[in-house]
Amino acid sequence: MTAQTFDSPQTEAAPTDATEAFAERLLTILNQGALTLMTSIGHRTELFDTMADLPPSNSQQIAAAAGLNERYVREWLGAMVTGGFITYDAEHDTYVLPSAHAAVLTRAASPDNIAAFAQYIPLLGAVEDPIIDCFYNGGGVPYAQFKRFHAVMAEDSGQTVVSALTEHVLPLVPGLVDALERGITVLDVGCGSGRALNLMAKLFPRSQFRGIDIAESAIATARQESEYRRLSNIRFDVQDATRFETVEQYDLITTFDAIHDQPHPDVVLRNIYQTLKPEGVYLMQDIRASSNVAGNLDHPVAPLLYTISCMHCMTVSLAEGGLGLGAMWGEETAIAMLKAAGFAQLDIKQLAHDFQNSYYIVRK
Repeated sequence: MTAQTFDSPQTEAAPTDATEAFAERLLTILNQGALTLMTSIGHRTELFDTMADLPPSNSQQIAAAAGLNERYVREWLGAMVTGGFITYDAEHDTYVLPSAHAAVLTRAASPDNIAAFAQYIPLLGAVEDPIIDCFYNGGGVPYAQFKRFHAVMAEDSGQTVVSALTEHVLPLVPGLVDALERGITVLDVGCGSGRALNLMAKLFPRSQFRGIDIAESAIATARQESEYRRLSNIRFDVQDATRFETVEQYDLITTFDAIHDQPHPDVVLRNIYQTLKPEGVYLMQDIRASSNVAGNLDHPVAPLLYTISCMHCMTVSLAEGGLGLGAMWGEETAIAMLKAAGFAQLDIKQLAHDFQNSYYIVRK
């Protein structure tokens, strides 16, 4: 056995090229994370929308046009300039949002407005402490602790689902648009703020629509919109999806990004099966992914989706003693659960412009 001496200098291993490369990547991630926060602020304060319509302007002019405090706007502009979002003319002290950037940063660009999705990062960051507690002790973080979740989710679905509903989503089911025009009964489970259902009720006045969701605030928003539009063929109810009536009464049942974060999705799917008419259709939109991480290595937003899953979808289910499927429950698990609920016919569709979602056309 060789004796160890403690007074001789220790030689540190030189960092490898792989370590240096990864360290550089981490610095990039820190910068991009900071820019994500600034992007969310730029969206929520409508600074991007304001600047898209302005000529080259200084910080005071931009702040005045947006109705904001100049000192905060100036610091935000510093992040946007150094981050490559906004161009700066040092000679004239003016800023410009290039039109090519405005095309994916403004409300006018919807459904291509990526800035809206940046809101998820500060939203999730607000629950970091209780999530860390769950890492040590298990359990989950309930919906009540997520500020603005329904507002952000409504904006998300407004860009991904609602904007494509009539032209792309509904036509995935052969004959569905004609049936809606003639008049059928429709239930949306986990309807949230009701944007999709209110749009359908407006477009198809001969059909009858009902939306249910457990969140009272979301249902209140949905009702306000239906009243504003003076829709008489729709109703919204605060309802636990594991307990709604299960008699065969609906021609069409829809869920838009709603199944995977249910505490008991197996019960919800069985209820949907039982309340769907024998010849009815269940249209389920959910995250397009594999149930296995190896199948998601090339997914363009897999890190984002796993993060949203860990810090929202999974944890809100576990907070209710649920299964905690998470957003990345994947196609394999979805198929198995639909079959276990009793469904015999299943077709999975994707839209060319939508890499994030799959559309399951399900029948008894």
